[in-house]
Amino acid sequence: MSKLAKYAATWLASYALYLVLTGGSGGIVTWSTQELIAGAIVALLVSLIATPIFIRGDLRMLNPKRWVLFLAYAFGPFFLAMAKANIDVAYRVITGKIRPGIVKVKPNLKHNFAKTLLANSITLTPGTFTIDIDDEGNFYIHWLYVPEGKERPKPKDVYGVFEDWARRVAD
Repeated sequence: MSKLAKYAATWLASYALYLVLTGGSGGIVTWSTQELIAGAIVALLVSLIATPIFIRGDLRMLNPKRWVLFLAYAFGPFFLAMAKANIDVAYRVITGKIRPGIVKVKPNLKHNFAKTLLANSITLTPGTFTIDIDDEGNFYIHWLYVPEGKERPKPKDVYGVFEDWARRVAD
């Protein structure tokens, strides 16, 4: 994305936020000409200052399709996995069947936002916690119940469909 497009996107987002927050002084969703001009100027100043600081990479997450996918993920598979994990953790606390450990998995994700989405999904799900992501892209995850066996757990065993959704949403 070009530099001008990044400034324009920041200006548009800032201006839209200004309009939402002010709501206009003449009533619900009514702005005077002076308010619209002042908002445009403030949004311009914000975009000139904020764009070099906050917008460094690509802007793929501004695509509305990705937001719809993210919402579908949050209210679908992630919500179900979190509910299931809550029941599993409650069962393990009550029965004492806990075998904690740290597992190393390497998801096949390219972009940092996808890795962040996966790491946060893992951490927000009870029973798992992302401890670190190394330079090679390996995730170190504390898991409340690591199954017995000498084989390393497969990524799907640790975090289910989260990787597939992180790839769909952000990669």
